[in-house]
Amino acid sequence: MKLEIRGVTKTFQSKNGALTALDAIDLDVQPGEFVCLLGPSGCGKSTLLNIIAGLDAPTRGQVRVEGKIVTRPGPDRVMIFQSAALFPWLSVFDNVKFGLNMIGVPKPARQVIARKYLQMVHLADFERASVHELSGGMKQRVAIARALAADPDVLLMDEPFGALDAQTRDLLHDELQTIWTETRKTIVFVTHNVREAVVLGDRVVVFSARPGRIKKIFTIDLPRPRQIESYAVVDLAREIMAELKEDVLASVHDPQVSWLQGMEAQRVGDDVL
Repeated sequence: MKLEIRGVTKTFQSKNGALTALDAIDLDVQPGEFVCLLGPSGCGKSTLLNIIAGLDAPTRGQVRVEGKIVTRPGPDRVMIFQSAALFPWLSVFDNVKFGLNMIGVPKPARQVIARKYLQMVHLADFERASVHELSGGMKQRVAIARALAADPDVLLMDEPFGALDAQTRDLLHDELQTIWTETRKTIVFVTHNVREAVVLGDRVVVFSARPGRIKKIFTIDLPRPRQIESYAVVDLAREIMAELKEDVLASVHDPQVSWLQGMEAQRVGDDVL
């Protein structure tokens, strides 16, 4: 399903006046494409993801999915956050089929679909486990299985591996590449990690420091599966980092970055609650 972003600008109101997080973003994401959004803190990557998800509205511009303007969340777009956001009172199995219950999928089909995606993320043996028994990486795999079970057209991922240790993250890079190859879902993935973006993306969209603008788009032609320590990945990551360096330094010295990040988190939290 094609995703079209046209002239998206987002301005927040603070006690110090208007702060622009995003400025005139134009981007097309093709059906089945894996696009990574990369940039310094406060550049509006997560804000853009929230707008695509329908969790927030642009100040100007619009997002279209298959020609239809996005005005609210919908089953065609599912978000995965840095925190897995699982229901702690439900088993792994019940977490995965929760969304299927909500949209009225018959019980026999729910069982089949949930088990299919637990198998895909290598957690079939843990379907009856409680959430508190899982590691951080396992929780994110459950969150991915739950998202895929709902069969969205677009999967939106906001730094889903950012809180994990390096070994777990590398394992999930491998698993996500396999899942994407098998499902060909359209994925928009926000990250601060340059090598992660190169490993996962068909394209890497580099944002400037606030206000976020698209600075450059890199097409990643490396064969899959990719490994984060491979020479080709490291070399291309170095090239992208050179493009980012000046904006990262600008972000570090921007006193409004923390405020904008807080606004992003608050708006998503309000909608989820």
